[in-house]
Amino acid sequence: MAKDLSATDGADGGSANARRANPIDVHVGGRVRLRRMILGMSQEKLADSLGLTFQQIQKYEKGANRIGASRLYDLSQILGVPVQFFYDEVPEPAGDVAPGANIGFAERPSESYVVDFLASRDGMDLNKAFARINDPKVRRAIVDLVKSLADQEGPDANAASTPPPASGQAD
Repeated sequence: MAKDLSATDGADGGSANARRANPIDVHVGGRVRLRRMILGMSQEKLADSLGLTFQQIQKYEKGANRIGASRLYDLSQILGVPVQFFYDEVPEPAGDVAPGANIGFAERPSESYVVDFLASRDGMDLNKAFARINDPKVRRAIVDLVKSLADQEGPDANAASTPPPASGQAD
């Protein structure tokens, strides 16, 4: 049985897996970003609260750097959520997997594109603006408008199978 060196190899840049972020770290970082954006907090403000640089927050949010237990606790206090929030909706591994194996994400449920979109700048802005509309008829008209625009994209523009782009670019 050959020893799997993918997790430890790469100090010299020799392993392709050495630079690949762990899927759990990516998920936890994404949840940090989601909560920070919901609160309207900048990376710089969060970094200052933790005594870090905003670049470190960027690395955490991308999953490039792993967040330690005490740092995760500090984040939960600053962001006003329990530590479990960062692990909510973590996909379960498929099949029997040995503990500690690098398994990656299982197939994501089709509804996860909504969370991905809401975590984007456009999604957050759209959600906040929509929530400020009090007239239910206006809200319904906006939903109908967006649906009709999405339908014009073509028959393959099924929201469950084709998530909207979250690039944040303006047209």
